[in-house]
Amino acid sequence: MKIGYAYVVADLIHIGHLKYLEACKSLCDRLIVGVLTDEATMEKKPKPIIPFEERLEMIKGLKCVDVAIRQDTYSPFSNVEQLRVDILFESVSHTNESIIKARKLIEDKLKGRLIVMPYYEGQSSTAIKKKVKEECVINS
Repeated sequence: MKIGYAYVVADLIHIGHLKYLEACKSLCDRLIVGVLTDEATMEKKPKPIIPFEERLEMIKGLKCVDVAIRQDTYSPFSNVEQLRVDILFESVSHTNESIIKARKLIEDKLKGRLIVMPYYEGQSSTAIKKKVKEECVINS
């Protein structure tokens, strides 16, 4: 049985999240998804609008997700090492540096596999928030 690990912020869940996680699930038997806490998210991005517990519950509710857990740092390494997963899923939207670090951890240390997944460009939480903000200004 191959266990995969993906991670998301999942603020304002959209079709890109679903397509990404479904694609990850198609490459493993069990998919564990780390949901970044507010503090973990703010290491690299603005604070999410949706509270962590709600984001976690939404990810748990997706049928392609077998287990959703808390991720306390932006990097998935702590969870990945603790869980000793077979596959770590990274997004092509992440920096080459972070992908290289992830490859070293999962392949060299844990003898697993790194799969870099495509980024669904049709939607993003940041773009949705920006559009809502612009619409509110225009319509007010």
